[in-house]
Amino acid sequence: MTHTISLRSMRQDQSGTIYQVNAKGELGRRIRDMGLVPGTPITILGRAPLKDPVALRLRDFTLTLRNNEADYILVETEGGQE
Repeated sequence: MTHTISLRSMRQDQSGTIYQVNAKGELGRRIRDMGLVPGTPITILGRAPLKDPVALRLRDFTLTLRNNEADYILVETEGGQE
């Protein structure tokens, strides 16, 4: 069973597929330009000590996002959060 959660709420080593990007305007364009588009598989690699930013792996590269950017991205995951 799949669940849809925000990228910000994913835990380390959790994987999923981007379902939707809700950002508009310049931020939405910048997020999409980084390769964060629906259908893209991602894995959370880790977080900074204060939980911001989050490092994720997609398309054979590592990317970091601030939590306020990650809030706009919905991800489908298997089994939901623990």
